[in-house]
Amino acid sequence: MARLDERLARSPVRDGFVERQHFADAAAALWLEGELVHLEDLVLHDAHMDIRTPTHELTRAHAVLRTRRRIFVQKPDWALSRDGFLALTGRDGAPAAAGQKSREGEGASPIEAVSRGDADDDLLAEEFAEIDAVLARSSKILSGANVPGRKDETSRRAQNGLIYDLDWNEEERLAEWRDVMVRTRDLPVILRAAVLLEAWSDTEVLQHATWLGPLFVAALLRQEGLAANHLVSLHIGAKGIPRERRRARNRSDRLLAFVDAIHEAALAGLKEHDRLVMAKSQMERRLRERRVSSKLSDLIELVLTRPLVSTGMVQKGLNVTKQGALNLVGELGLREMTGRGRFRAWGIM
Repeated sequence: MARLDERLARSPVRDGFVERQHFADAAAALWLEGELVHLEDLVLHDAHMDIRTPTHELTRAHAVLRTRRRIFVQKPDWALSRDGFLALTGRDGAPAAAGQKSREGEGASPIEAVSRGDADDDLLAEEFAEIDAVLARSSKILSGANVPGRKDETSRRAQNGLIYDLDWNEEERLAEWRDVMVRTRDLPVILRAAVLLEAWSDTEVLQHATWLGPLFVAALLRQEGLAANHLVSLHIGAKGIPRERRRARNRSDRLLAFVDAIHEAALAGLKEHDRLVMAKSQMERRLRERRVSSKLSDLIELVLTRPLVSTGMVQKGLNVTKQGALNLVGELGLREMTGRGRFRAWGIM
């Protein structure tokens, strides 16, 4: 892990490596839960260029992708701080006040409306105001903005027994996991990370965001300086460990499995980094005797930051026509990844 991070510190493909790992780890997170999300669909969904209706699994993978990006752009100690922890678990917002807006947008409660004799009108206005707030919040989330959660979300979860287990106390489980984090403060970094991964898996902290635990642990490795230049892809590492080992009855066996998962994540990262460096050097050979205004260099940077690119992504990223995008792809000699006549995509892997 330290060797990989040292290479990334001075690597010409660091940004592309980090972005590609975000996509791959998001897909791996859903794979560990038994769901298959294609990288092609995830990349196109992230670029708002879906070729089919997004599935529930795809939107969840995109949530993992957005969370990884959010953690990485912040300071190394943000994710495990109080504010970061509350934000990532959706527990940092202010409760929505009842009767907050009237028809004219001014504060008015239902009781005051009754006293004025127009309760029905104001209650209807409140309903429309809540709908507008939900639509605005949804638009911000879809655009990738950081939207704070709401404190009353936990109480709403408890009321919906069809979606949430009524006996599942997430607050208590989160407090238990954070207590493990405090008690393991003096352990070596890798052993502490393995203990936290095992505790998150054994406690089953969150009902619908089991992927968040490995991201917290990856943030810990970054905070401790072992992986200061990237966010470790622990889901990719866990894919290489058989489920029987990760779910073994013996706790020592589970800890060893998670240590091996961290090791596998580092090995996979080293291989991916070396492959990207080689691919970049091969593509840059095509830039010889090219004009300074050629957009091939921009296409190389775009390809390095995405597992694959479509014609629309090249058009949008390089501001060229469709035929211009196809010509650039042909000049660079990218590999066609889909095997289809329509909605084709290219990549270097």
